[in-house]
Amino acid sequence: MNVATWNVNGIRARATQFREWLDRDRPDIVCLQELKAEANQIPEECKAPDYHAYWHTRKGYSGVSLQVRKDLFAFDPVFTHPPFDYESRIVLAELGDFVIASLYVPNGGKDYPAKIDFVNRLIEWSRQQTREGREIVVCGDMNIARAEMDVHPKERKPDAIGQRPEERALFAMLLESPLVDVGRALHPDNANLFTWWAPWRNLRQRNIGWRLDYVLASPSLAVRATACVVQADVGTSDHAPVVMSTSL
Repeated sequence: MNVATWNVNGIRARATQFREWLDRDRPDIVCLQELKAEANQIPEECKAPDYHAYWHTRKGYSGVSLQVRKDLFAFDPVFTHPPFDYESRIVLAELGDFVIASLYVPNGGKDYPAKIDFVNRLIEWSRQQTREGREIVVCGDMNIARAEMDVHPKERKPDAIGQRPEERALFAMLLESPLVDVGRALHPDNANLFTWWAPWRNLRQRNIGWRLDYVLASPSLAVRATACVVQADVGTSDHAPVVMSTSL
């Protein structure tokens, strides 16, 4: 099973790139963030007929999508939102005892307390899923660089939002819920796993970025993962897709 997450930074701007990527790679599950469109603005070319799809939209801002290949399971996914969803930031697909989330954590620049509250409630949701015996995968833009090595040395700023100690402490609590950062588990010493680059000074080409996009999985799923790859050569968003390969 291949699970992909991609902050497209505007689905209308990335429609052709998204469909070409989808047709080429055929991920089993696709999580998108920052759609920046209303439901009637989603380009038709983005609606693949062989995927169950939920577009959780918002005018010009935020928005997430979750898509599941129709031949992956014998039953259709149930799409829901947890109570802490706001600004169209999270959608869940329930597939029996397997639950996947596509989420876009607030950046925190305009409302830092809202970001902290969102992550705290995400932690409690994850703990509850574990208590209820579910396997989960959380995909998306966390807007937190988990550790110092997840930011290029030239971009490190101790008090920058996304790098603050309290944000990283919350990330650690999320992993203790428990979840596994699959990319880091498979590549513990790779200091170049960046997924976001500021769109100036050729930072992407120079790989001077931050790791903000993650696939987090229940330990029972993560232990079966064989790959978790940053596709830095895909698209013109300021974020790159991240794709995990595992077995159910």
